[in-house]
Amino acid sequence: MFLTNSDMVELIELRHALHRAPELSGEERETAQAIVGFLSPSAPDRVVTGIGGHGVAAIYEGSEPGPTVLVRAELDALPIEDLSGVAHASQVPGKGHLCGHDGHMTILAALSRGLGRQRPQRGRAILMFQPAEETGAGAAAVIADPKFEEIAPDFSFSLHNKPGMPLGAIRLSEGAANCASRGLKIVLSGRTSHAATPEHAISPMKALARLLPELTALGPGGALDANYRLVTVTHASMGEQAFGITPGRAEIWATLRTLNDSLMGALCSEAEALAREAAEAGGLSVTMDYFDVFHHCENHPEAVAHLRRALDDEGIAHGETPPQRGSEDFGLFGRSSKSAMFLLGSGEDTPPLHNPDYDFPDALIAPGARVFMRTIRNLLG
Repeated sequence: MFLTNSDMVELIELRHALHRAPELSGEERETAQAIVGFLSPSAPDRVVTGIGGHGVAAIYEGSEPGPTVLVRAELDALPIEDLSGVAHASQVPGKGHLCGHDGHMTILAALSRGLGRQRPQRGRAILMFQPAEETGAGAAAVIADPKFEEIAPDFSFSLHNKPGMPLGAIRLSEGAANCASRGLKIVLSGRTSHAATPEHAISPMKALARLLPELTALGPGGALDANYRLVTVTHASMGEQAFGITPGRAEIWATLRTLNDSLMGALCSEAEALAREAAEAGGLSVTMDYFDVFHHCENHPEAVAHLRRALDDEGIAHGETPPQRGSEDFGLFGRSSKSAMFLLGSGEDTPPLHNPDYDFPDALIAPGARVFMRTIRNLLG
């Protein structure tokens, strides 16, 4: 193990400090500064800041030509109150690291200790701390940033902690890893009237009532096979909070989910057609916009092979995993590099991700770092 007892004490302190001070997507300024400060003693050959927003990339150069290996973690937290009750609970009302990104960052910070003491023999190792994963905007912003051109990884790796799996268990498979998803916001607009004369209004009530079941019927879920589609209505509202007004406006928010990007276009078109038909039938106007766009993640066979070799070298048991319903913007790194993500079990009785009482287990820092470090050493020496 390349981490000392002193390293582990400092890494756990870092994780707890990050957990106390969560920042939302696009707001991760102080989180990025804390990461840069922690990396400083390892003397990276270069630290690129402000990439894709508040992103940070620490570069460790080898002395010989070779591939560039990127390991990625996320900087952002969630707009959810932290109700964990732990001593290091969030001190920011309404915000919490309830997806484990504080732990993911700490695992990469652990890698800085090993890379600082022993540079790669060849190529480059890059620790990428990415902003805005929770909104799906961060990876796209990082990759679109001109600064990313000088990074240009050949391989990209990441992990995600997974409640419901035994603590420290690892699951990894080739092919589809995370679903594509996007949020669809439908706004139906008509005309209000006095509640005593609803006949003078153009109410969206019937269109709203019609669309809720019709949208969900487009994506019933089921088996995660090539035809998987799921539509989840996450929010619906109509009119004012008043008894004297017949409503003239309604909103529906729905998350559209497919196994891969190729299926998403058809699902979007069908949802849009339903909204237009319901609006036309009710004499309403309709607007539609998309938010939180996530492309699907695909684990490249060669990248998976490198992770499996590292796991075997470290004597860490591992198994297969089906694709995950949840979305991850890490998939975009796979468009320009060979990429793979593995799942790291955070306990069978651990609260689910995004729950207000979730807290990343400190016991995962060392095994997560071991897998990545062995992968880097195998590829770069």
